[in-house]
Formats: sequence, structure tokens, C-alpha cells
Amino acid sequence: MLLLKNGFVYDPASGLQAKRDILIQDGKIAEIAEPGELTEETADAYMETVQENGLTDLKVLNLEGCQIAPGLVDVHVHFRDPGFTHKEDIETGARAAAKGGFTTVVLMANTKPAVDNPETLQYVLEKGQQTGIHVESCGAITEGLKGERLTDMPALLQAGAVGFTDDGIPMLDEKLVKEAMKQAVALDVPLSFHEEDPKFIQNNGVNAGKASAYFGIGGSDRQAEISLVERDVKLAAETMAKVNIQHISTKEAVELVRQGKKKNPDICAEATPHHFSLTEEAVIEHGTLAKMNPPLREEADRLAIIEGLKDGTIDFIATDHAPHSAEEKAQDITKAPSGIIGLETALALGITNLVRTGELSMQELLAKMTCNPARFYQLEAGAIRKGAPADLVVFQEDEPFVVGDFASRSHNSPFTGQTLYGKVVYTLCKGKIVYS
Repeated sequence: MLLLKNGFVYDPASGLQAKRDILIQDGKIAEIAEPGELTEETADAYMETVQENGLTDLKVLNLEGCQIAPGLVDVHVHFRDPGFTHKEDIETGARAAAKGGFTTVVLMANTKPAVDNPETLQYVLEKGQQTGIHVESCGAITEGLKGERLTDMPALLQAGAVGFTDDGIPMLDEKLVKEAMKQAVALDVPLSFHEEDPKFIQNNGVNAGKASAYFGIGGSDRQAEISLVERDVKLAAETMAKVNIQHISTKEAVELVRQGKKKNPDICAEATPHHFSLTEEAVIEHGTLAKMNPPLREEADRLAIIEGLKDGTIDFIATDHAPHSAEEKAQDITKAPSGIIGLETALALGITNLVRTGELSMQELLAKMTCNPARFYQLEAGAIRKGAPADLVVFQEDEPFVVGDFASRSHNSPFTGQTLYGKVVYTLCKGKIVYS
């Protein structure tokens, strides 16, 4: 049994913003009370009702000066397992998630083999159950991520998939996309789309503009994203499918989603911390460490993403945690893989670049990282209430720290060495401290 005392609770799901004590028992929240109401004697009385052999130890954490929020939920994560475990595996990825305050993650299907069959999905989920956090997974939309034939979505759903995506690879066959949406409606599951049409890309990961000119290469034109978002918003409006536009990067795509929501409110979008924090200038400064798909774009795009977060066009913040080895990232800008790690910096980037700048309130930021993604993926997460799983993050919003000392197996981040605010103190999952 665990008693959290004197922490300031933010719960976007209920709107609670107040100092509270929280009693945790058997992995769930047993009581939430005003400070001082839950004493050790009160906790002992609770224990007597559920324990046959007398009292066991009660642990008390005094969280004066700390904030408590629901455990963070990231619905776009790559743990590279199976197939690429030199970059990350499910165990190291879960440790990185816990260090960043995440208690629930949803893995992408672009592993090797791909998560396009129940057997591979079972491997991922069983390995995830051995970590301290909740590891969920999407199934692939198409067999082998080839974009040619749909997977057996009902079988994958039955095996535990929480959604479907070919993330990492865009789906180019419009007829197949529409068919997938119709199936998703029948199954009541979300689809997530990676929106980059290769016909507009000469070299991926670098914006076609100032950044590509700096490196003397052809880059990724913004039309690559715009064209597919326009198509998929239209199809989602026709089918009423639950659709997530992943890692949105252009102001035009933000506006397309904004208009699409008027026809289908289940059209959602996610923004990454790097897309609301950085522009293509970071690629010039950091090289391959700031190379990602879709690429960092212009300041007007960054500001449009922030505006989308503010007005509800963009529903959640997801990291697209994408580990790569130092050797891979040391290659030439055209050869190095795209992607950065993000689980250990996401909350702090949100606090530093959105809350401290006055763009979002703390409650609004946390909604994008807890209850909103949990609701979209129908996960039992993202809320602090009596009887709910005791999945919590404890942090100090005004505490600075220098980025580094990663728990992830890979260290590919352009934020290394930067001072950010919002240090995670504890992460609790199922009532147990999984990071401190």
C-alpha cells in the first residue's frame, strides 16, 4: 500500500486541479482526499478490510512541491523488437518510457517480421507484459507493410491489437485505404496514417527548402504530406472512420484536419514534441540527429502546429520515439536513417515550449498526453479517479535538468545538452514505482 501526500494533482479527464492525497492499494487508486484526511491510521483501517493476516508495511511519499498527473500515454512508439534490437528492444524501450513518465505505450507494426499476424503480435505483447508498464501494439494494415493486401484485421484485433497502421510507409492505393477504413468502422478501431507521398520526395528527412539547400540536396517537399492528408481526410469523412493523421508537420495539413473534423469529429491528428519545438534550422545545426520523417519544416508550420494544439485540431502529442544506433546516424545526411528518440524528453519539451511560454495550460498539455490518446485508442488509462489503475507520473514542473543520460539503448536526440523544465521524479504503474 502506498500513500502519496501533499502533491498537486492535475487530472484533465475530470478537470481536477488541486492539492490531494492519494491512497493506492492492490494496484488501484483506493481513495483521493484533501490533504490531511488520509492518515496512516486511515490507511491501516483500509488494509484491515482486505488483508487476512494483519497489517503490512505502508509506504508514504511526501510529494510537497511536486505535481501528480495520470501516467502519460504515447500512441506512436518504435521499440524495434523483433528485428532491430541493436537500436532498442521492448525492455529498454519500456525503461525509457518509465523515465519519461509514460505508463502506456502503443507500438508500431514496422518491425521485422512486421506485426501483420497474431503470432508476432503475441510475441510483442507477451514481452511487453514482462516490463513494468503497459505495452500495447498496433497491427499492420497491409500484409508485410507492402500496401497491396489488407491483413486479417479481425484476427489481429482478437489477438490484442489496439489499432492498425503501416507507419513508416505511406499507403498509396486509395481504394485499399478506403477498404481499410470501412473495415475499421465495422470493427470500431482506429487507423493511423503516415502521410508522405514519395513522388514529392528526393531525399527524405530534410525539408525541401533552406535545409535541403544547405546540404546541396533535393529534400522532402511539403506537398508530400499535404496530398495524402487531403485524400485521407476526404475518405475519413466519407466512411466516418476513426483516423489519426500521424506526426503532422505542415500548416496546410493542420488546416485540412481542422476542416475535416467538421464532417467527422473522429478525424484526429498527433503532433510530436520535435515538430512543435524545432524548425529546419535544427537540421542545419545538428545534421542527422535532427533528420526525421516527416522533416522539420518552417517557423510558420511550427506555429500552425501550436495553434492546432491550442484550438483542439491536434488531439494528442506523440513522440514517434525512433531509436537508431550512433553508427547509423554517423552516416552522410542522405544515408542516415530518419528519426529521433523522444520518450525521455516529451513532457519536458511540452512544459518548456508550450506551458512556460503561455501557449497551453498544464491541464491542456496533459490532456494531449493522457486522456485524449487513451480515449481514442479505448485504453484504460489517462485518468485519476477512485478505482482506476494507479498509473501516475510525479514531476516538478519548475525543476530544470540537462538532457542526457538516456535509459534508451539509442541516444539519437538533437536535445542532448539542452536545459529543459519538468523533471520526472517518480513514475508509478499498477501501483508500483517503476522509475524514481
